[in-house]
Order: sequence, then structure tokens, then C-alpha cells
Amino acid sequence: MSEIDIQIPTAYDPFAEANAENSGAAGSKEYVHIRIQQRNGRKSLTTVQGLKKEFSYNKILKDLKKEFCCNGTVVQDPQLGKVIQLQGDQRKNVSTFLIQAGIVKKEHIKIHGF
Repeated sequence: MSEIDIQIPTAYDPFAEANAENSGAAGSKEYVHIRIQQRNGRKSLTTVQGLKKEFSYNKILKDLKKEFCCNGTVVQDPQLGKVIQLQGDQRKNVSTFLIQAGIVKKEHIKIHGF
């Protein structure tokens, strides 16, 4: 009999990209993560994480609330730092707002969610 090379596919690691970001490699980009969290029923919450510390989170929040007619708050998380929370699914709105205001470039935004 002849030897046959059997290739077993490796499992896909969905957190490989996140682990690579946390490794602190030289030239790694700082991303702004925009996520959605499901509350109860049809209610949802949009979170914005990873903005630079020199920005005034309260002023950005005030403009976001006025622009999208929703409520929101700035939360201090021990692991993530300051996080902006907005009511409703505002992922696309927030990303276009941050790009148009010149706060973040388009390639530095990651939108997460279903």
C-alpha cells in the first residue's frame, strides 16, 4: 500500500484576531469598536469603545444624542475604560457620524453585532 497524505482541516478560531490585537505587536492599529447588546424584547443598546482619551466623551455623547434623538450615557468600565452607551441600534449612524466629524478614519472602525 502507498502512503497517503491526509490533511485534517484545523478548527477556525474566532478569537484569533482579538488575541493578535491584544498581543501588542508593533504597528497594530487602534480600533473603535461599535457593538450592539440586546436588552429585553426589541430593546437594544449600542456601545462605542476605543476612542482616544484626549476626546471629550461628554461632548461627543451630547452631539450623538442630539443628532439621533436618543438617550445615552458614558460608563467607566474597569477593563475597557470609558464607554459610550446609546439607546437603540445606532451602529451605522454612529460610524458615519464619527467619520464625518473627523474623529476616526473609516478603516479604524469595527462594527460588531448580528
